[in-house]
Amino acid sequence: MLYKLWRSFFKEILLLKRDIGGIVIIFLMPLLLIITITLIQDSTFKNLEGSKIPIIFIDNDHSEISKRIESELKASKSFQLLTDYNENSAKEAVFSGDYQMAIVIPQNLTKDINSNIDSKVQTIVSSFGLEADSTSAKAIASKAKDIHLYFDPATNASFKNSVMNAINKMVFEIENKKIYKAFQDQLGTTENLDNQSLITFKEIVPKSALEAKPNSVQHNVPAWALFAIFFIVVPLSINLVKEKSQGTSVRVRVSPTPYYIHILGKTFTYLIICVIQFLLMVAVGIWLFPYMDLPQFDVTGKMFNLIIVTLFAGLAAIGFGVLLGTIADTQEQSAPFGATSVVVLAAVGGIWVPVFLMPEFMQKIAAFSPMNWGLNAYYDIILRNSGIGEIAKELIFLFLFYVAMVGISLIYERKQNAV
Repeated sequence: MLYKLWRSFFKEILLLKRDIGGIVIIFLMPLLLIITITLIQDSTFKNLEGSKIPIIFIDNDHSEISKRIESELKASKSFQLLTDYNENSAKEAVFSGDYQMAIVIPQNLTKDINSNIDSKVQTIVSSFGLEADSTSAKAIASKAKDIHLYFDPATNASFKNSVMNAINKMVFEIENKKIYKAFQDQLGTTENLDNQSLITFKEIVPKSALEAKPNSVQHNVPAWALFAIFFIVVPLSINLVKEKSQGTSVRVRVSPTPYYIHILGKTFTYLIICVIQFLLMVAVGIWLFPYMDLPQFDVTGKMFNLIIVTLFAGLAAIGFGVLLGTIADTQEQSAPFGATSVVVLAAVGGIWVPVFLMPEFMQKIAAFSPMNWGLNAYYDIILRNSGIGEIAKELIFLFLFYVAMVGISLIYERKQNAV
């Protein structure tokens, strides 16, 4: 039995040696893909982290509140404030798409807010039968002031909401402090009233999250390694179709060797290829990326677990390739369908777009993608320092997928031969 398995394995190696194009697809193309995608994504992340969004800021108040808003916007390190505009020119620049937004602070904003606060405080103090401070007894409530915000029509709605919420929060905090101060003045107390928030937020993160922060390399190495592993569907299915067209499969069926030995030979051959693919990806992440000004891929203490995931992901890919090659009658059927299906599985599985950004119904579909199972297992190991026990569910799913695909292939092959 072992000899037959060895001969089947040796046959697959000979087939691959005769297919130089297939070897290039299996090894070279994934390496070019991971280098290109990682460079693009890393440069994008660096630009987003290091650059500021230019916005127009017009201060017609030139007083306490407008200066506070300006200082808060500068302190956020997200905006570059442009002040050499008036409201009309700012409106034209934003609506023409030159800038994403403009903020216009109205005249007398601080003065009118102070008047409003004094008027309301006096009303409340008087309702308690207390005498209002004579120095501010003539305070009259004025009409609410509008801070004009101009947005480029193409600006994302979430960006608009975040900016408006941030400005509203700033003004609200300023008003709160002024209200406390006004009550102190009216009541004649010198006690310092604490107006700090009674509720604060404290983020609790696992220790592993503090030790490993995800970056572009930690995303792309496992993601595109997984894509490369599943791309073996194309050469594997083509080889199976070739065997049918060249009569090899007939000789296999009439030989005393069971057909499942033939499948196991392919499985072991392509599992080795999957591991080599993954090791090449890891080698690029460890040794090449640092020379390209990219973060180094850290696999310290994780390599064994990563290879285990690779083996199970390879099984799932091999099972899918065996099923496709068994059902397809021509290479024109297997090659395009295999490539397209792998791309679809990658898109659905979160290789390109994270699953949490997908619509709810797509998130449910992603849970059935074998690529998503493999990617979650890789992430658990790389980012959460998980062991085999924590990723056992994903490994079981990948193995059951392989068993299901091969089982369907064997049943289909037996029925075809029975005809």
